[in-house]
Amino acid sequence: MKLKEFKTLDEQIGILKERGLVINDVDKAKNLLLSENYFFINGYRHIFLKNSKSSEFIPGTTFDELYALFQFDRSFRNVLFKNLLIVENNLKSILSYGLSKKYGIREKDYLKMSNFSQDIRKVRQVNDVLNKIKRQIKLNGRQHTATLHYLSNYGYVPLWILVKLLSFGMINELYSILKPEDKLNIASYYNLDVETLGIYIALLSNYRNLCAHEDIVFEHRTQKEIPDTRYHRELDIPMMNDEYIYGKNDIFAVVIMLKFMLNESDFTDFINEVSYDLSLLDGRVNIIPQDKILDRMGFPANWEEIAKIK
Repeated sequence: MKLKEFKTLDEQIGILKERGLVINDVDKAKNLLLSENYFFINGYRHIFLKNSKSSEFIPGTTFDELYALFQFDRSFRNVLFKNLLIVENNLKSILSYGLSKKYGIREKDYLKMSNFSQDIRKVRQVNDVLNKIKRQIKLNGRQHTATLHYLSNYGYVPLWILVKLLSFGMINELYSILKPEDKLNIASYYNLDVETLGIYIALLSNYRNLCAHEDIVFEHRTQKEIPDTRYHRELDIPMMNDEYIYGKNDIFAVVIMLKFMLNESDFTDFINEVSYDLSLLDGRVNIIPQDKILDRMGFPANWEEIAKIK
């Protein structure tokens, strides 16, 4: 495999110009390439290319437009991340309240194997997850103010404190080993069935990691799809081969999940912030129509109407 050769900023600018990108302010472009890395070019240029097999830009495409899409994705990612943290905290609170009420407040009580799935096929999984959680207490318990307080003064860590140490991914694993009735209590809070909530938690955990690592988010697709919802029907999302073309494994699927898992006020704020970011992008990108951007995100034309559906 041939190694990629290092390119100076001048060489990078030269390559972009050769491919048809209009650069009105070369010094500004160099500074952005240096501060943001060439990644933002490679990560976002495909939308501005003549076709999927071409390395040439659509005539008239400017460096500023490409950077505007990068900035939009960054802003959108921050808005999404903020709301995923709200969901994560809420889920941790509901889960810890229910399990503490039923099984007790000391880890030697609520982390008993008998409190979790009794499915013989899950014995190893249950044991592995519980051991991971116990390791978290040993490794990080005394580095966290609240856990240190409980360990030092009471000799145990309540679950509502412990969950603060657990990642969203770990919460996903914990949910997967709960007894069916305990899963149902949590899922009922969101008016979801047990299986659907499990899918939501796994997918939202994936998106949280993407956001935390500043990956490209706006056109991300997941392998797993969410089940059809009434929002798909009420928004009259188009279908192809009896499958909805939007809101299944794309960013609009995340919007639908947040509709179920955020309160009405937070969800409305989320929609308003995304709408604002899209309006800014529309004013800065002329070469690409906004409906193409929405399509890449998996957003139907009437996507904002989801905020009005009760």
